[in-house]
Amino acid sequence: MRAQTVEVGSSNGRILCCTVFRSGGKKLLAKGHVINEEDIRVLESEGMEKVWVTELEEGEVGEDDAVATVGSEMGCGCYEIRMAAGGRANLVATENCCVLVDDELLKQLNTTSSVVIATATNFSFALTGQRIAMVKSAPFAVAREELDTLIGILKERGPILQARPVRSPSVAVLYTDATNGERARQLFEGIMRQRLERFGVSANFVLACTEDEGAVSRSLQHLIRSRPSLLLVASTTAPAGPGDVVGRAMARIGCHIERFLAPVEPGNLLMLAYREDVPIVSAPGCFRSNKPNVIDLMLPPLLARYRVTGWEVACLGHGGLLA
Repeated sequence: MRAQTVEVGSSNGRILCCTVFRSGGKKLLAKGHVINEEDIRVLESEGMEKVWVTELEEGEVGEDDAVATVGSEMGCGCYEIRMAAGGRANLVATENCCVLVDDELLKQLNTTSSVVIATATNFSFALTGQRIAMVKSAPFAVAREELDTLIGILKERGPILQARPVRSPSVAVLYTDATNGERARQLFEGIMRQRLERFGVSANFVLACTEDEGAVSRSLQHLIRSRPSLLLVASTTAPAGPGDVVGRAMARIGCHIERFLAPVEPGNLLMLAYREDVPIVSAPGCFRSNKPNVIDLMLPPLLARYRVTGWEVACLGHGGLLA
């Protein structure tokens, strides 16, 4: 781009290189604004004779067009693009959703000098109207060749971001205790309600049982018949993994244990299993407190009906120290 000072009267279609203020100090036109005929009349009425401007040269794309193009190509799901001043495009959730991010691809694209992208954290929950990502370009213009390369990578390997909607999920809860399932229900139900309310949901199907293999397996089967989006097992004990009562009950009804142990504190003893497409989560101790723990990390993707893998649980270690 070529910057120069020109007469106000001949600045139509040019891009402002700096913000223009009124004599009293109030902003008149922002940096990066494309001057039109009405702007010229306003500038002249303020007594201005010259402005510092630039214009696109061959092979360049304006900053707004560049970030809007990247914003439309980088993601999928329930979001819209809202342009902001200074060559920015904000991606805003149009529904309550879970944000899924391809971190490696994001790092690669952010090594370019023309455009940078900031996103919400992977697996984070976003409310309708919340900003989930931002695209910012180099000032005023981007080389078309660089932009085409970036868009080509996105088309081949994207998206970077998915805004996966959370639409009327159903949650099943099984409370278990070594001697009396109702004791677990009394201890945990209030905290469970508070935790689920953070994500705009409530428990649709609830059972309580004594913590022995037969009772737990029968209760799990009964809850699975209701086809919940997610089944949570809230136990008063601290199981040792797939070999404990809950783990054996899961295996007994044909569950696949996807992952035991999470690199998250609190919540190391997470056990994630699937019975067909129904995820079952056991996390002893995590239902005693409403402070952030591994359950809060797992709920958004599972409520959005995303199948979380054991590898993705393993990746929670970076940022997994919650307390």
